[in-house]
Amino acid sequence: MMNLKTFLVTTTLATAALMTVGVTAPAYAASATDLNKDSDQALQTLYKLHPFAQRLSHNAKAILIFPNVVKAGLIFGGAYGEGELKRGAAVDGYYNSVTGSWGLQAGAQSYSYVVFLMSDKAVRYVRNTHGWEIGVGPTVVVVDEGKAKNLSSSTLKDDAYAFIFGQQGLMAGISLEGTKVSRIKN
Repeated sequence: MMNLKTFLVTTTLATAALMTVGVTAPAYAASATDLNKDSDQALQTLYKLHPFAQRLSHNAKAILIFPNVVKAGLIFGGAYGEGELKRGAAVDGYYNSVTGSWGLQAGAQSYSYVVFLMSDKAVRYVRNTHGWEIGVGPTVVVVDEGKAKNLSSSTLKDDAYAFIFGQQGLMAGISLEGTKVSRIKN
């Protein structure tokens, strides 16, 4: 069991490393081949965990997939991941997801998330903005177990539905957080 001092040092170093990576890493770190494979695996995992997500994909205009987002924080925190936008079976572009947070928080974790874009307006917004701040622009509904059970093709009225899954690690606390999704220049 990790003592408090070791935990604090570890999370401080992880946060510093994550913030450094976000500032100094090249805009496109993963190869397209690796990102395509990881995204396909993440999507299959989501479909196994939430069968409704697969049904939702049939109505989606595009799917934004982030197979591995790493998050760390101690008071200040951050998260970074790379993903792709798929329209049907074709990759329409590569994106990164950057999150900054501040508050009572400590820990580190990784997770995946997938956003089903349900309207052409939402797809245009993601593709044409110089960074989509989630919460601004298309309406995004985060789908949890309870909400997934109550959604049907007749109740789908929002621009985007997001599923967060595959969490590993421990991140605890209360914080203010903002996420920005930006297209990666190839």
